Amino acid sequence: QVQLTESGGGVVYTGDSLRLSCLASGRPSNYYTMGWFRRTPGKDREFLADIRESSDMADYAPSVEGRFTLTRDNAKNTAYLQMDNLRPDDTGVYYCGAMPAGGVKYVYWGQGTQVTVSS
Repeated sequence: QVQLTESGGGVVYTGDSLRLSCLASGRPSNYYTMGWFRRTPGKDREFLADIRESSDMADYAPSVEGRFTLTRDNAKNTAYLQMDNLRPDDTGVYYCGAMPAGGVKYVYWGQGTQVTVSS
């Protein structure tokens, strides 16, 4: 069992940066694949990036690759999503999720944090 808490959202302008944090409490985060997703009005939840429990390498959706960077600090049980060169279409609610080792789906979710990018 793990509880996830996102933070770091806010209102920024086109080209600005934000860093989102996802704190995992309960079972250590290095047991989980950690992922970031977002939901925008009228769209389904969109995968953005994930990083496996035993890896420092992250995978990214084409829409954010080169602009977003996902890292994890297992000592702090925290995953970070550095978002650079933000655009208005990045506006949405950002969620982190945790997939148990060996699992095939995300089981745990945070409450989400709002990101608004104004032009």
